[in-house]
Amino acid sequence: MQRPNAAQYATGSATVVLSTVALLLLAGTPTTLGIAVVCAAGLFLGVLVAVTMPVRARHVKTPTATPVNVAEETAIRVPAAPVGAGADTRIGS
Repeated sequence: MQRPNAAQYATGSATVVLSTVALLLLAGTPTTLGIAVVCAAGLFLGVLVAVTMPVRARHVKTPTATPVNVAEETAIRVPAAPVGAGADTRIGS
């Protein structure tokens, strides 16, 4: 299962809050057990909405393959000679 994206978190959270408030107002139950059942139903609805929400698939752009020159890859690389002011002070000190 993939990790949920930001849109799934947002719609799931909004569904939990709005459905719980609506169910509490419609049920009008004063008992603790009734409130707990309504909150659990709102949580269930929010999770259901977040999980069943379609995920937009993004196609990852990959760079085009460039032909590799085998001679360049196996050649010995020598660092360039230092150039500029103060380059000669590091040699032989």
